[in-house]
Amino acid sequence: MKALVYHGAGVKAWETVPDPKILAPTDAIVRMDTTTICGTDLHILKGDVATVAEGRVLGHEGVGTVVDVGAAVTNHKVGDRVIVSCISSCAVCSYCRKGLPSHCVGMGGIGWVLGHLIDGTQAEYVRTPFADTSLHGCPESLTNEQAAMVSDIYPTGFEIGVQYGDIHPGDVVAVIGAGPVGLAAIATAKFYGPAKVIALDLGRSRLDRALAMGADIAVATSDDDWVDQVRAHTDGLGVDVAIEAVGIPDTLRGCVAIVRPGGHVANVGVHGVPVELPLDTMWIDNLHLTTGLVNTTSSQMLLSLMEGGRLHPEEMVTHRFTFANILDAYDTFSRALDHDALKVAIHRE
Repeated sequence: MKALVYHGAGVKAWETVPDPKILAPTDAIVRMDTTTICGTDLHILKGDVATVAEGRVLGHEGVGTVVDVGAAVTNHKVGDRVIVSCISSCAVCSYCRKGLPSHCVGMGGIGWVLGHLIDGTQAEYVRTPFADTSLHGCPESLTNEQAAMVSDIYPTGFEIGVQYGDIHPGDVVAVIGAGPVGLAAIATAKFYGPAKVIALDLGRSRLDRALAMGADIAVATSDDDWVDQVRAHTDGLGVDVAIEAVGIPDTLRGCVAIVRPGGHVANVGVHGVPVELPLDTMWIDNLHLTTGLVNTTSSQMLLSLMEGGRLHPEEMVTHRFTFANILDAYDTFSRALDHDALKVAIHRE
């Protein structure tokens, strides 16, 4: 089969690799019909994730068709259309039972294995461990592109941004970074009744998309006075919750600069380098700081909201490619601002 293979920092290739095989009775083999690229894949390609070995097939998102199952798989059968979750979960270890499958013991202590520790979804076929609890049946009413957004970005924005950020009715929420995950946080924050959601980004087109997807106010971080602009919308106090959805030191420090005393900074972005924070002032401001790897425990709920028309994941997909053009897809996604790109959908045909 063909797959997108990582060959070290800055090097990737669409090449022929061995077909995946069932290795455990809980495995399934899925023919990938639609996949996409995550910002984490770009971090891997920059060399930021040292645990990814050369020769690894990248990718942890997508929708496909089951073509083979292990003897212990009962929830899915050959021919089923399924969503591949970015987190693989045994569902029975202590972490899974606590709602933390991101640290599944059955997967060796980390639930994110696809495209990380084992071969991933940017391929014609993928082996999915613990298929019964790591694949989701794809609702007939959702397209592949819509459903693929439940693999990672919507659960990540919702769980690590909105839920970890502990949004309450009447709060003022700022989201720095109006890329796919930031937009997912903006779209789902409304379920907790914030008074205002402020979107912040460098790109004007992304700010326009944020307004269309539920933000009330847009502020360009390219403006020298962007911190003052945010504070002006909060009577000078600062926001209650600041969600970081970029993954660079400046944006995390920016969240600290705009949050009020007693407020909450929820870091969602994947950081490739350490970040120095002003703990000498944060402690006395009683700030809360959370971060984490998504657990995807909200996936079924998000699917229900999409089926009910309460969320519109199709708004995320801006560019489409075939598997044969996956390198072009990477070029577009890696220069997202130049191409006005959010998610790129990569289809079998």
